[in-house]
Amino acid sequence: MTDQAVQTPATSNPAGHPERVFSGVQPTGNLHLGNYLGAIRNWVPLQDQRPSIFCVVDLHAITAGFEPDLADKTREIAAAYIACGIDPKKSIVFPQSRVSAHAELAWILNCVARIGWLDRMTQFKDKAGKHKERVSVGLYAYPVLMAADILAYRATHVPVGEDQKQHLELARDIAQKFNNDLNVPGFFPQPEPLILGPTPRVMSLRDGKAKMSKSDASDLSRINLKDSDEEIAAKIRKARTDPEPIGGTMEEMDARPEASNLLGIYAALAGKPKADILEQFEGAQFSTFKNELADLAVSVLGPIRQRMAALLTDKAEIDRVLEDGAARARAIAMPILAETRKAAGFL
Repeated sequence: MTDQAVQTPATSNPAGHPERVFSGVQPTGNLHLGNYLGAIRNWVPLQDQRPSIFCVVDLHAITAGFEPDLADKTREIAAAYIACGIDPKKSIVFPQSRVSAHAELAWILNCVARIGWLDRMTQFKDKAGKHKERVSVGLYAYPVLMAADILAYRATHVPVGEDQKQHLELARDIAQKFNNDLNVPGFFPQPEPLILGPTPRVMSLRDGKAKMSKSDASDLSRINLKDSDEEIAAKIRKARTDPEPIGGTMEEMDARPEASNLLGIYAALAGKPKADILEQFEGAQFSTFKNELADLAVSVLGPIRQRMAALLTDKAEIDRVLEDGAARARAIAMPILAETRKAAGFL
């Protein structure tokens, strides 16, 4: 898959910081097909294009409450990264909490960010719902920690989906305000979004208008990376569709959200344009198409599950990989933090 990134404006990195990619996933719930197709799979080719850092963002995971099995979930995300093709020798893979620069820089940046900026963050409104007075301050300040994650490494490029673009724009605003307020032009670069395409928006198997999510109460709504071949096939066969055969134009299929979602999943797994899949299966009943999709999904996801399981049999080795990554991450972040402290006027 080719890098379809927006070109970096000349003004976004005036100090000429080395190009560097940063991204991460929270260790909460099960990783699912949407995480794979929308994010992790697209990170793999980046390793050969720019120095890359892929973090397990465990500090973000506690914004909604503490989890007793957080360490095991962190190992599981790391295993998924590696099983999907992230090479910890090429890239830096580590837990966020093992590099203290993330938390310390987040506090400094909390004093740069403005309440009005955070009030506009739509993800907080979605997650807090009607009870925002009861959620943690951490959930409210989550986007500032995300900015610190990126700026601790002076990352220049961040792979993002639609739901994270607003947070990246905030990180850019925070970087610019820090540079301006402390009269240190170019101290932090303004990170650019990497739009990796085609990147599908994978929807729920039970509701074609809702995004596939770890938090959905129904496990039938998603395909987890840990699901067995039989579970994958069963979920696809039970996926909601409509009684009409496959056919018509792309615009007509878009008006049939469940049907369109399954076509999009097939296209993404096959690495083909969605229009080609529509043409291939035009006139077919969904009973036939689902069998084909199940076979394809099993062929792609089965080896990933098996590789994850093999990696997780040796927790000590996973921990060694993560600690090695944390040491390499600290070697980048701690000097940048020291420069930040100096710029901020600390003794």
